Amino acid sequence: MDTLGPAEWTAIWLSLRVALVATLGALPVAIWVAYVLARKSFPGRQLLNGLVHLPLVLPPVVTGYLLLVLFGQQGPIGSVLYQTFGISFAFRWTGAALAAAIMAFPLMVRAIRLGFEAVDAGLEDAAATLGASRGRIWRSVTLPLVLPGVLAGAILGFAKALGEFGATITFVAAIPGQTQTIPTAIYGLLQVPGSEPAIVGLVIVSVVLAMGALLVSEWLARRMAKRLGKP
Repeated sequence: MDTLGPAEWTAIWLSLRVALVATLGALPVAIWVAYVLARKSFPGRQLLNGLVHLPLVLPPVVTGYLLLVLFGQQGPIGSVLYQTFGISFAFRWTGAALAAAIMAFPLMVRAIRLGFEAVDAGLEDAAATLGASRGRIWRSVTLPLVLPGVLAGAILGFAKALGEFGATITFVAAIPGQTQTIPTAIYGLLQVPGSEPAIVGLVIVSVVLAMGALLVSEWLARRMAKRLGKP
């Protein structure tokens, strides 16, 4: 698009990078948490469920502030990571990925949990009676059946991470070329007179990416349903 300059394209590529890293980083944890919430009964289960979904109901700015307090270089977690491993999240693109992962996490867990709840536990019991180990049951029975939910959760999380704004701008600000993603770039351009063409270009890119993610999610789910013999 001619309306987009180098700064806008940098924000687009950074958004894709942040969303991809956020999704891949959160997905294994989301699968495990979804499995625990769907299949296990234990004291504190409702508390865990509440904590998982807390980012959905908290103002994103509050989530970003909590991340800054916890993962800043002076925070209880951030100081340990920085002094021990030299890892810093605040005001870096990795912090944007962390914020996006946390904001996308509840949506991923919900979609994957529905997948686990839809699996007939009798199939797993039948495999166990035939002598299959727990690991083999997971690989050959549970995971293939729940895969549509995992794919839907991953794509939904990716789309959410692409559009994350409040927690990101609070935690890592909007530094051009470093932490400025599509939403923060649009917000910054709104303050600059005559930036409407660039804003429209970024909005179009956002819509195309979001719709593309949803269409890919639907396509993958349909393909997996056919493989499982469903109409």
